[in-house]
Amino acid sequence: MTKPRIVVVGSSNTDMIIKLDRIPQPGETILGGEFTTAAGGKGANQAVAAARAGGEITFVARVGQDMFGEQAVAGFVKDHLRVQYVLRDPKAPSGVALIFVANDGENSIAVASGANGRLIPSDVKKAERAIAGANSVLMQLETPLETVQAAARSAARAKVPVILNPAPARKLPAELLRLVSILTPNETEAELLTGIAVRNEESAARAAEALLARGVKTVIITLGARGAFLAEASTRQLVPGFKVKPVDTTAAGDVFNGALAVALGEGRPLIEAVRFANAAAAISVTRLGAQPSAPARSEIEKLLAGAKSAGRRTRR
Repeated sequence: MTKPRIVVVGSSNTDMIIKLDRIPQPGETILGGEFTTAAGGKGANQAVAAARAGGEITFVARVGQDMFGEQAVAGFVKDHLRVQYVLRDPKAPSGVALIFVANDGENSIAVASGANGRLIPSDVKKAERAIAGANSVLMQLETPLETVQAAARSAARAKVPVILNPAPARKLPAELLRLVSILTPNETEAELLTGIAVRNEESAARAAEALLARGVKTVIITLGARGAFLAEASTRQLVPGFKVKPVDTTAAGDVFNGALAVALGEGRPLIEAVRFANAAAAISVTRLGAQPSAPARSEIEKLLAGAKSAGRRTRR
C-alpha cells in the first residue's frame, strides 16, 4: 500500500513534565513530583503520530538554534519525517511547554511559544509543492493564525483537504472555517466556537450542526473516553472510544488527528477512520509524554483486531 502523503503545519515544543498526585490550585505548591522531559508541541505530535500510524509526513515548522531545536529535529528524522521545511530561527528559542500531570491522567499545560510564534505565511509558501501533492494538510493553532489561514488557502487552491484541530481554543474567522474540510474540536473548543456547552451526545450534535452551518464540511467532536461525535452532510453518529486505564492524556487529541489523517489518506470510510483514530488516542493515554505516547501502526491494528474479536464473541 502506498503511504498517504500528509503535510503538517504547526508547532514544536520540548515538554517539561511533572507527575503529581493532583494538579496544584492557584497559589499552591505540591512537593514530591516526578520530573521528565519529552518531545512535544501539537504540530510535532500530530506529525510523529501520523508517521507512526503509516503516513509519509512533511513537517512545516520553526525551532530555535538551540539544544532543544537540535533534539527536536533529530527526533523528527528518527521518525522519518521530511524536515526540509523545519526552519532554524536565529532570533527566538525553541518552544517549551510546562506540564503538570495528575495520577488520574488529567493535565495542566503552559506554553512559551518561542520560534513557533514566528512561523509566517512565507514559510508555508516554500512548501506549496509538497502541499499540492498531499492527501491532506493537517494543522492546529499553536502558530500564528495568519499562517494557518495561508496554509488553508494554499491547500484549497490545490484542492487538498484541510484537517484543522482548533486547539488551543480560540475564535476563528468565517473565511478559515469555510476552507476547512474536517474540524476536530474537543468539548471545550466546540463550546468556545459555538457557545453551546458540550456535555453529552445531544449537545455535541447541536454544536456540530452549528459548525456545519458556518461552512465546515465535516465536524468530529472528540469526547475523551466516550469516543468522537461525527457530523457531515448525511451522517450524525457517535463513534465509541476504547476502555483503557489513563496515565497521561497529553497529546491524545494530537494522536487522534494524526491517525485520522492517515486513515483517510488510505481511503478508509470516515466512520472507520474515526475508529482507527480513537484506537490510536486510547493507546496514547496509557503512556506518559506527548510524542513518546504515539503508538506504532501495529499497536493500533492490534487494539482494533482485539475489539473486533471481542465483539464477535459477545454476539454469539
